[in-house]
Amino acid sequence: MDFNFSEDQQQLREAVRRWVSKAYTFERRRQIVAEGGFSRAAYTELAELGLTALAVPEAHGGMGFGPIDVMVAMEELGRGIVLEPLTQAVVASAVFSQYAPAAEQAQWLPRVASGEALVVLAHQERKARYRLDVCSATAAKTGSGYALNALKSLVPVGDQADAFLVPAQLDGQIALFLVERGASGLSTRGYGTQDGSRAAELQCVDTPATLLTQHGLAALTLATDVANAALCAEAVGAMEQTLAITVDYMNQRKQFGVVIASFQALRHRVADMKMQLELARSMSYYASLKLNAPAAERHLAVSRARVQLGQSLRFVGQQAVQLHGGIGVTDEYIVSHYFKHLTQIEMGYGDSLHHLGEVSAHMQDTAGVFS
Repeated sequence: MDFNFSEDQQQLREAVRRWVSKAYTFERRRQIVAEGGFSRAAYTELAELGLTALAVPEAHGGMGFGPIDVMVAMEELGRGIVLEPLTQAVVASAVFSQYAPAAEQAQWLPRVASGEALVVLAHQERKARYRLDVCSATAAKTGSGYALNALKSLVPVGDQADAFLVPAQLDGQIALFLVERGASGLSTRGYGTQDGSRAAELQCVDTPATLLTQHGLAALTLATDVANAALCAEAVGAMEQTLAITVDYMNQRKQFGVVIASFQALRHRVADMKMQLELARSMSYYASLKLNAPAAERHLAVSRARVQLGQSLRFVGQQAVQLHGGIGVTDEYIVSHYFKHLTQIEMGYGDSLHHLGEVSAHMQDTAGVFS
């Protein structure tokens, strides 16, 4: 198997890296956080780079690229801890392409590709604890379509999005619906999250909705698997930059008249950080490579990756803060923001314990010395 990136993928990486370094500076990010945690202008710039079109089929105005291309872009966005949720464009592209009727694909995919429409996944409920099959939202058929009653939490940029992918119970099973922002009965309450990004509570009261698929659980599983693979790649980029910042600091900070990078004990800790980064990178590759596998294999692979990523990002983030000393937790210094971002990634779309449970549940028939 060839693990080398193609020339097009290398060019994509370089283009995104240039944008992050020149257009998405730490100062601009701080300004976006102060203004609420989301910038439509920055999201439009991502669209102008072609990133929102990466996973959209060419027939609908996209680039038709695969999971590895998305992974490359997400790694570079992770380097800059970019707040704007490109992950949601990738999720929407996958769900519309594989589950939506042709009419909805034709209406929405070109708008997702151009960045005109920001469609986000709104699935998390307070009692669900990351379980996708726990859904209290309900839908009922009306004369003109469907009416939705739902309360969803932690919806990415929910008060800024143009439409929502919302799972709800329909005739005893979970279906997936599309709800537009201007629909009656829909309300959102936005708030900032720990890492400076933005989320919202979403409530629907007899809200008109469009049915995308009655196979809602399968579509929702695909959506979260795609999101998790993107988060893995984003975390790798963030960890890589966290390590680089830490090494740079250690080569400048002096103690007892010498730079602390000369202390063997600290060098060993940096080596452990690098090892965890490479373990995370290999599992991120694994998750992205498995996105086109059958659903059960794909879901298990993503959970395996998230278990390792959870361990790695926690270790890298904590060691970076400790190696910086007191300055590592100050808001004025950039490494604290990487630490917050990595910590929040660990909680997204199932924390490490949830994914460890997913992995162990599939080991019951084969684990142990007597298998």
